[in-house]
Amino acid sequence: MMIDRRALLGTAVLTLAAGVASGQDKYPSKPIRLIVSFPPGGPLDVMARLTAQSLTGPLGQMIVDNKPGAGGTLAGREAARAEPDGYTLLYGSSATLAIGPALYGNSGYDPVTSFTPIAIVSSVPYVMIGATNAPYKTVQELIAYSKANPTTLNFGVPNGAPPHMLAEMFKTQTGADIQVVPYKGASTLITDMIAGRIHGGFETTSVMMAHLNEGNIRGLAVLRDARISALPDVPTMVESGVSGVIGSSWSGVLAPAGTPPAIIQRLRAEILAALRSPDLAGRLQRMSADVPDMTAAEFGAFVASEATRIAAIMKSAGLKAQ
Repeated sequence: MMIDRRALLGTAVLTLAAGVASGQDKYPSKPIRLIVSFPPGGPLDVMARLTAQSLTGPLGQMIVDNKPGAGGTLAGREAARAEPDGYTLLYGSSATLAIGPALYGNSGYDPVTSFTPIAIVSSVPYVMIGATNAPYKTVQELIAYSKANPTTLNFGVPNGAPPHMLAEMFKTQTGADIQVVPYKGASTLITDMIAGRIHGGFETTSVMMAHLNEGNIRGLAVLRDARISALPDVPTMVESGVSGVIGSSWSGVLAPAGTPPAIIQRLRAEILAALRSPDLAGRLQRMSADVPDMTAAEFGAFVASEATRIAAIMKSAGLKAQ
C-alpha cells in the first residue's frame, strides 16, 4: 500500500502544533520561579514577594528565588538563559537591567534583547537617610560636616544597586567627602545604620517607612520633585539645596526572550488584575509606591532608555565595579 508522505508530514505537524497549544492552554501546570537579584529583606525582594503572593492564587505556586551577586547580573544571566516556557521569570529593576550591565561589561546578557517585558509593577521613591547618632540632621549640615571632616563619614549602599549610583551622584553634585561602603544587600546595611556603624545612605520607602516612623533612622531628603504625604516633614532634595539627584526604584516582571505570546499575555493579565486588587494596591499605597501606566511595549522601551541613560551617567562619573 502506498503512503502519501506529504499527508503524513502534515498530520505530524498538526499533531505537534496541537500538543504545543494544549501545553500552553494548561499553563501553568507547575510552580513558577521568580528570580530576584538581591538578598531577602531588601526593597526589590519586598516588592517581588508582594507580587508573588498576589499571583499565587490565579497562577498556582510562585516561588521567589533570590540570586544576589555581581550587581544583579548573576540573576539576570540565569533568567536570560532559562527555558522560555513561562516557568522562570525575572523580577527586574534598574540594577539588573541597567546598572549591573554597565558596571560589568561581561554580564552575559543584553538587558533589552535577552528578555520579553511583561509588566512594570511599581516605582518607589528613594529617601536619603541618616543614622540617629550621625553629627547632622539636614542635608546641608551633612555636606558641611563632610567637608570639614574629610574621610570621616561613610554611606552604606548595596553594591551595584541604584543607591550606589545615587551616592556617587550626590558626591559629584555637592563635593561632599563621603566614603561609599558596598554591602551585599539593604537589610545588613540598615542593621549597621541603626547600630550607628554607618552614617547614611539612600533607600526606598518600601523598606524604610517603618524605621523612619519609629525614629530608628532619620529621613534627610526625598528624591522626588515633591514631598510625599507619608513623610510630610522630610524635605525634597531640591528643597535641601541639591539639584540633579532624583531617583526612584522601578521594578517589573520579564520573561526570557522567546517565551510564547500566549503565556506573556496570561501573565500580564494576572499581574494587572493583582495591581488593581484592594490588597496589593493598598500595600503599595502605604509604601508611597506608584504604579506606572505602561503597556508591555512601553515597559520594554522604558528599560532600553534607562539602560542607555544610566550607562552614560556611570561612565561620566567613572563608576566601576567593586
